Amino acid sequence: MGIVKISDELHEEIRKASGVMSRSINSQAEFWMKIGKEAELNPNLTFNELIAQMLKSAQVSSEQDMAANG
Repeated sequence: MGIVKISDELHEEIRKASGVMSRSINSQAEFWMKIGKEAELNPNLTFNELIAQMLKSAQVSSEQDMAANG
C-alpha cells in the first residue's frame, strides 16, 4: 500500500462524496480511481456500463440472472 498525495480541494470533495455514498474516504477515493482507470481503458462505455462490467467480472449476479435461475 502506498500514499497518494492529492490537493486539499479534491480531498474535501472525496470526503463529501464518501458521506453520501456511505463509504470511507479511502474507499471513495479508490472507487473513483478504479472508475477512472476503467473509463480510460473503455472510453466507449457509459458509467452504468462500466459498473455492470465490473460487477460481471466480480461474478455478482444481476436481478435478471437471479430471476432466470429462480
